[in-house]
Amino acid sequence: MPDFAYIARSHTGERVEGVLAAGTQREALAALAAKDLFPVEVKSAGGATKQTGGRKVRPQAMSQFYTQLAALLRSGVPLLRSLDVLREQATNPALAEIAGDLHARVTEGDSLAEAMARHPRAFNDLSRSIVRAGGEGGFLEEALERVAKFTDQQAELKSRVLGALAYPIFLAVFGVSIVTILVIFFVPRFEELFARLRARGELPIMTDWLLWVSDSIGKYGIWIALAVAAIVLLLRAKLQTPEGRWFMDRTRLHLPQAGLIYRNFAVARFCRVLGTLLAGGVPIVRSLKISSDSTGNLVLAKAINDAADNITSGESLAAPLAASGHFPPNVVEMVAVAEQSNTLETVLTDIADSLEKETWRRLDLFVRLLEPVMLLLLASCVLVIVVALLLPMLKSAMTI
Repeated sequence: MPDFAYIARSHTGERVEGVLAAGTQREALAALAAKDLFPVEVKSAGGATKQTGGRKVRPQAMSQFYTQLAALLRSGVPLLRSLDVLREQATNPALAEIAGDLHARVTEGDSLAEAMARHPRAFNDLSRSIVRAGGEGGFLEEALERVAKFTDQQAELKSRVLGALAYPIFLAVFGVSIVTILVIFFVPRFEELFARLRARGELPIMTDWLLWVSDSIGKYGIWIALAVAAIVLLLRAKLQTPEGRWFMDRTRLHLPQAGLIYRNFAVARFCRVLGTLLAGGVPIVRSLKISSDSTGNLVLAKAINDAADNITSGESLAAPLAASGHFPPNVVEMVAVAEQSNTLETVLTDIADSLEKETWRRLDLFVRLLEPVMLLLLASCVLVIVVALLLPMLKSAMTI
């Protein structure tokens, strides 16, 4: 949100100056009226939302921040004093800066959610919406605990995915490196040895092809690398356009096996975010708009936003999700039943837990199958190089 500098008068006539974050000037005027201030002048401060010095706070640190703030508030410590305590004991410089700014903003009269909006890299839409609902509903401590729990769950999920894929990625990098070293440094040593066989036309095709590849990489390796880098940059720029992102996100959903794992994780994340928001008292339409971004996929986000529009028109959530074809039938069925029984927030959390467990089993099996396949590919590449180099020698020995 942009910042608005204001000059106002209190009900006693005292002059008050400050800066507040609001979507528009009209919202800024409404915020001043809510604080019993009479605006004299309100204008844009010419600054965007503060970005905490461009530094990003780790999810673990943010989870601890939410937990500690909730514990202090639950113990009866006032909000301003709690923020001051967190600022003093923070070991992370960025987090200490954030806590100090939150303290300053709340002192000026902003709500905690409004102060958090100035730090979008630390507090996402999910956390701000739940904290806003908790502040307005009088259950701020519970709202902070919900945000802390969700932050921990998402950090653990990301860590487990990266851990599961670490070994296959290592195998891929190691395999490419080994093959590249063999082709660039080992194969050229046989060039002179096979020169006479090539002159007589007796060099096997496989060996001739291998020597040609090695020679081309040796002579034009830099240009090949530059061309590959240029193609990668062009593709990356293309994929960052709306059309490119849509194509990539749609392709991810239809990849064999990997697409199913990707979709299930995205749907589980959506269900967990939506359930957390609804349990935190955020209205369902607003919750759907926020949770659509949590999928990280434009195709799924569009289906969720369409569902939000349907709810605004008085329809159910399950029908448009089923019509999109991107949500598992069992998930849609459970959502439909939960809507009828008015237990949507609880069922969504159960769906997320169930989907994650099922997807973890699939991911584990996928990785177990991927590892031997990659080892087989690496061994095949090395075998082709060795056979290509041994063929001429075997052919010469048989001729003798």
